[in-house]
Amino acid sequence: MAKRTITILVLLVAMMFVGVATLTSQCATPSVEDDSAGVEQFYIDYTQRLTPKALIPTPLDAVYGDGVCRISGSARVVCRTEELMPVAHYLCQRLSLDLTTEREGAIRLGYDPMLEVEEYRLIVDERGVLVVGGGYGGVFNGVMTLLQMLPETLYSGSVTYPVELPLCNISDRPRWGHRGFMLDVCRTWMDKEAVKRFIDLMAYHKLNSLRLHLTDDEAWRIEIESHPELAQEGGFRGGDSPIWPRYGKWNERWGGYYTKADMREIIEYAKVRNIEVVPEIDLPGHSLCIATLHPEILCNYTPNTSRAFGYDVRSAFCPSKESNYELLADILGEVCELFPSEYIHIGGDEVDMAQWRRCPDCLALMQKMGMESTAELQQYFMSRVSDIIANYGKRPAVWNEAIEGGRLSESTRVYGWESVKECRRSAGEGYPTVLIPGEYFYFDMKQSSREPGHDWAAIFDWRKVYGFAPKYVGFTAEEEKNIVGIEASFFSEVYASHTPETDDYLHYQLFPRLVALAEVAWVDSDSRDETAFYERMVAHYDRLDAMGVAYRLMPPVVKYSDGVLSVACDDGSKIYYSKYGDAMPELYTEPIKTNKPAHYLFVARRGEARSQDVAVESYFKTITPTFNITSSMPESERFTFDKAEGYGRLARTTRAGDEGDWVMFTFDTPVECRRMKVATGNFQLPRYLFENGYVEVSYDGVNFERVGDLECGIFYIEQPPHPIKAVRMVCTSRGNGAEWVSIQPPTIYPQL
Repeated sequence: MAKRTITILVLLVAMMFVGVATLTSQCATPSVEDDSAGVEQFYIDYTQRLTPKALIPTPLDAVYGDGVCRISGSARVVCRTEELMPVAHYLCQRLSLDLTTEREGAIRLGYDPMLEVEEYRLIVDERGVLVVGGGYGGVFNGVMTLLQMLPETLYSGSVTYPVELPLCNISDRPRWGHRGFMLDVCRTWMDKEAVKRFIDLMAYHKLNSLRLHLTDDEAWRIEIESHPELAQEGGFRGGDSPIWPRYGKWNERWGGYYTKADMREIIEYAKVRNIEVVPEIDLPGHSLCIATLHPEILCNYTPNTSRAFGYDVRSAFCPSKESNYELLADILGEVCELFPSEYIHIGGDEVDMAQWRRCPDCLALMQKMGMESTAELQQYFMSRVSDIIANYGKRPAVWNEAIEGGRLSESTRVYGWESVKECRRSAGEGYPTVLIPGEYFYFDMKQSSREPGHDWAAIFDWRKVYGFAPKYVGFTAEEEKNIVGIEASFFSEVYASHTPETDDYLHYQLFPRLVALAEVAWVDSDSRDETAFYERMVAHYDRLDAMGVAYRLMPPVVKYSDGVLSVACDDGSKIYYSKYGDAMPELYTEPIKTNKPAHYLFVARRGEARSQDVAVESYFKTITPTFNITSSMPESERFTFDKAEGYGRLARTTRAGDEGDWVMFTFDTPVECRRMKVATGNFQLPRYLFENGYVEVSYDGVNFERVGDLECGIFYIEQPPHPIKAVRMVCTSRGNGAEWVSIQPPTIYPQL
C-alpha cells in the first residue's frame, strides 16, 4: 500500500506540472486542489470495481470505475517535455487533435521518475486523461493502451467526436524488456512503405524490436556505398540479374533494396513508435548472393558445377582469407554507422562447413591454430567479425550455432532458434539470450496440416504461442536470469510465391499468432488464462479489421449427423459454403439437409480475415494407387524414385532440369479421380523444381495431351474425363539454381 501511496503522490505532482483538463462543456474545469483530491478519491472509490476489458496485452493492474470521460474534437493534448514531443505528435495525428504546451488539455503526457523505462500509469477520470511513464517507451505504451480504449475506427484513420473513455486507473509494465520480431525482407522483397505498415502493427501490440533480415543467399537489401554493386545488382534476381531466382517470380527481374535514406526513414519511423531496428547481415553462410557478385570470397578449390549447369551454389565465406575481413570491415563499418542499435546481428547459422573441409587454406589455418573441428573455425570467423563491429562501439548478436565452436565475447547476444534445448544451453552458459525457438515462434510454420507454410519445427496456431513460458519448458531459475526477452520470426521463402504484392499471406501467417506473442512477452505466465485471452482476442478482431489485417480465423466446426450438415464458429464471423460443381459460394444461414456431406466446403470470413477451408473429413480423403516414376534425369542414389513411389517422401534427380527434361508417373491401373496434384519441388517450399514447364496426361499410356502449365512447380488436374494411366511433367527452362530436382508423389482425390 505504501508503494501505491508514493505512486499517487508522484502522479499528483505530474498532473500539476502538465496542467488540468479542459473537456467538453459537460465537464467543469477543476482547480489544482480539486484535481488532487479527485485523483485520490478516484483511486479509493474504484479499487474494488475491477471490470475486464479487451486490452491486448492485458495490463498488470487495471481498476475500472462506473461512468465515462467524454472528449470532444476541440480537446487538446498537453506535452511540455521536449523528449516526448514525438509521441505527442503521434497521438495528435491518430486522434486528429491539436497539441499544446500550455497547462490545459484533455490528454496529458509526462514522465514519472519512480517508474521503470517502459512502465506507465494511465488515469482517466471525469476531467481528463493522464499518461505518465518512466521513459519514452513507458509513455508510448500508455498511449497504445489509451488508443485501444477508444473506438476501433481510429485504426483506419477516422475518429468521430465526442468519444467516451471508461474511467480507469491502470498501472502496467512489461514482463520482458525485449519483445521482438524478425522480418525476412530478403527472400521476399518488401518495400519501405510495407515495412512501415508492419512497424505500425508491431507498435499497436507493444513490441519494441524489429530485426530486419537484410542479406541471404537470395538477395542483398541494404545500400553499401563503398560496394554499390551489392544492392544495385544483388537486390534483384532473375531477368538480367546474375542472382538466380528462387521461390517465385522466376521469369522476371524482381526485387529492390533500401537506400541509406530509406533506412534512416524506417529507423526514425520505428523510433517514434518505441521500436528499435536491428540489422542482420547473415555470415559466414547464407552468402550465395554476395559470393555470386564476389566469387573471390569463396574457398580455394574448383567445384563441380555441372549438376547446376555452371552455376556455383557455394554459399560460405572462406575464414582463411584476410581479404574477406577487409571487405567485411567496409560493409559492417557502414552498417554500424547507419543503424543506431546497440547490437548488429552477424548470423552464424546453417553454415555449409563441407566447403571449408575441401579448402586447403582452411585446413592449413585449422592446423596452425590447433583446431580440431570446423565449428572452431566458425568461432574464429565470428570473433574476427565481432572485433570489427566492436571498433564501432557495437555488440554482436548471433544465432545459437555460433557458440558451438568455443566461447565468444561476453557481450555477444545469442538468439536461440533451433530448439528450447539450445535456448537453455545459451542461457546456461551465461550469454544474454533471446528466446526464438522455432516450435513456438517461427510464424512461417503451418497452422494446420492443410495450410501453407513449413512444418520442420512444428505445426501450431496461436494457442501454442500463448502457452509458452520459460518455466513450462524446463528453464531453471539461473537460466532465466540470462533471458533478454522473446522474439518471433517470419522467414519469407513461401511468401514470394503467394502474391507478395499484397500483405495477405504475411498477415495470415502472423495474426493472431502475433497477438498471442504480444501477450506472452508482456504478461507473466502466472496471470494467464487461455479462455479469457481468447475472448479478449476475439474482441480485438474489431481493431484488426480496422487496421486492414488479413488475419487467420479459427476454422469453423463441421458436424454431420442424421442427414444434417451443420457448421458453427464462435467469433462472430460469417460462414460461406461452396457446393461441389457450383462456382459461386453462398452464405451459410442454417443447417443443410443432405446425404452427400462431402460435397460441401466451408470457410469463415470477416473483414479481410478468413479461416482455412473446412469440410467433413471424407472431403479431404486421398488414395494411393501403385505407380512408378521414370525420368530423363538419373535418380539420386540416396533419394531414389521409390521413396516417392511409396508416398509421403520425396525423390531426387542427380542434376537440375534442362529444356525437354521430363518426369513421368505411370499407374499400374488407370486411376479414376476428381482431382490430382502433381509437383516438382519440396513439399512446402517452391525450390528444387521445374521453374517452367507443362503437364501432359495419357489415358492409355501411349497418347498424351497437354492439360496445363506448372505453377510453382505444381499442377492440379481437375475433373479428368477418363481414368488416368500416366502423367508427364515437362521442363521448358534450364536449371533451377540448385543441383537436383525434387519429385513429389501425386496427391489423388477420389470421386465423391
